Amino acid sequence: MIERTFVMIKPDAFGRRLCGEIIGRYERKGLKLVGMKLQIVSNTLAEQHYAEHKGKKFYPALVDFITSGPTVQMVWEGENAVAAVRKMNGATNSQEADLGTIRGDHGLTVQNNLVHASDSVDTATREIAIYFRPEELFDHVMPDEKWMKND
Repeated sequence: MIERTFVMIKPDAFGRRLCGEIIGRYERKGLKLVGMKLQIVSNTLAEQHYAEHKGKKFYPALVDFITSGPTVQMVWEGENAVAAVRKMNGATNSQEADLGTIRGDHGLTVQNNLVHASDSVDTATREIAIYFRPEELFDHVMPDEKWMKND
């Protein structure tokens, strides 16, 4: 099933110049980039994004971290995109993530784990709406999709 998922490259990955590496992994997987932004997340956006964690002990640290520097917000599309991206990212705790995953290869800690990705299609829909207006997302056909449709 073709899905869209939300991914954010966090301030630690941006600061370590890993954006190209991370984006390249999703591209090489065959996912299609349909939306992308670079910004420092405001407190308002961070509070919307992490609303389900409000009141938890770690919530203030989450908001402080995600607003601490530049981030890249993206929407990726593809076959079972939510599960594919989460598998590529690896375990949330970078120290427990398998080698070959983004976090296993480059992550440092639980908080400094480089990327955020939606955990379900419903979450992806909510998170995409927080960061992107509909007109900022692009429906386009990639060259390899054209060839596949002609076979």
